[in-house]
Amino acid sequence: MEKKSLYHTEIENKAGIAGHVRSLTGGEFNQLTSSPLKAVPGTNPEQLLGAALATCLNATLEAEEKRRNLSHQAVVRVAVDMGRDYQGFQFWLRAQVRLPQVNRQEAQEILAICEQRCPVAKLLVSNSNVSVELVDEFGFEGEFK
Repeated sequence: MEKKSLYHTEIENKAGIAGHVRSLTGGEFNQLTSSPLKAVPGTNPEQLLGAALATCLNATLEAEEKRRNLSHQAVVRVAVDMGRDYQGFQFWLRAQVRLPQVNRQEAQEILAICEQRCPVAKLLVSNSNVSVELVDEFGFEGEFK
């Protein structure tokens, strides 16, 4: 399949974890960054990664709800944990999805379709550190192990 970009942006970070990350093209984005291990203002890679998955997956769910003539009621929550590994650090992501307006079987069908269509999910879900699950109630039990 030929690559044809529908949207392009360029993101730049000059200061690492303590500074700003900003867009050079593709719209206005300028965010203060900080370490997740320090109580200082700013966002961090963990929050940005969680926000990317939650937003993209929910937008894909919204499109599928619309295609099925359902009201948009999907909610996505993503827990992101960071921990040490043998080479430095790694992330674990757990996405929980609620689709309260349909029965569990239809909700599972919708979620399966959306995991295959969401560009961020496509990048992440094949990683063993990433999980997406359908839930009736939100709740993350402790740290990701």
